[in-house]
Amino acid sequence: MKVESTELRKAGLKVTHPRMRILEILDSQDGKHFTAEDIYRELLDRHDDIGLATVYRVLTQFEAAGMVLKHNFEGGQAVYELDRGKHHDHMVDIESGKVIEFSSEEIERLQHEIAEKHGYVIEDHSLVLYVRPAKRK
Repeated sequence: MKVESTELRKAGLKVTHPRMRILEILDSQDGKHFTAEDIYRELLDRHDDIGLATVYRVLTQFEAAGMVLKHNFEGGQAVYELDRGKHHDHMVDIESGKVIEFSSEEIERLQHEIAEKHGYVIEDHSLVLYVRPAKRK
C-alpha cells in the first residue's frame, strides 16, 4: 500500500480509495493489459463500490500523469498497463484478443538502422504484430 500511495503522490495525485484500488489492480499482474471493464469487474469481485465512470476517470488521470500507458489495438477496446519504464512491443492474437509483450534487441537495432539509412533518428515508436496461432501439422 505504501508503494502505491508514494507513486500517486510522486505523480501529483491525491491519495484516494478509488485511485489506490485501481493502482493495486494494475500492479497485481505484471505484463497484463486491462480494459476499464476488466478493472471494474475486478473491483466488483473485491466488493469495492467504485463505478465504471470513476474507473475511466482515474485511468485518464493516470495516463495524463504518465503512470499508465493506453493502447488502442485494432478491432478492440482500449487497454491499459502500468508504465514500468522499460520499452517493449506487443503481439495481439486476432482470434482471442490476448496481448503478448515481447522485447527484441535485434528488432530495435534494425529499426534504428532503417531510420538512419533514410536520414532520420527515432524519437519514439510502437510496434504491434497482429498474429494468429500457427496451424499444427
